[in-house]
Amino acid sequence: MDRARDPDHYNRWDITAPRYHRPQISSPPDIITPMSSSFSVRRADWNLDRDHLRGIREAVFVCEQLVPLELEWDEADAACVHVLAEDDSGTPIGTGRLLPDGHIGRMAVLPTWRRRGVGAALLTELMRIALEQGFAEVVLNAQTQAMAFYGRHGFSAEGEAFLDAGIPHRRMRRALP
Repeated sequence: MDRARDPDHYNRWDITAPRYHRPQISSPPDIITPMSSSFSVRRADWNLDRDHLRGIREAVFVCEQLVPLELEWDEADAACVHVLAEDDSGTPIGTGRLLPDGHIGRMAVLPTWRRRGVGAALLTELMRIALEQGFAEVVLNAQTQAMAFYGRHGFSAEGEAFLDAGIPHRRMRRALP
């Protein structure tokens, strides 16, 4: 079996409506909402899944949000923990990363999958991994248009708005249980 499809290889979420099957650390119920679509979120391997991760990020950040390609890629990717959401057929639909310092970033979901629980599942998995790695809190730089999403997941804004790649952002923080 392809290790990317082997549920025992990765610590993963298997998400099928309306129930969730979660291994190990459970998350606060206010983070997760059932959905009608079926997809899975797994820990990705940068070396094996790089093309899928890059494809989603380029579609969302470079093509949709017009972030310059040279600003999207950095040397941190190789050191990060990445998560990948895939639909039932294995097509990549979303991604995010956890930096070694506990910073969550590069959360991206393809437009047709937004408002269907994919972002929530990616964020929850990244927070679970951060907790597993011993972090007491996580921090992210949210696009201001996405602050309400992060607020629903327990994040609080701090500081003033700033521009990153020409897009307004605010720093947000959440303590982990």
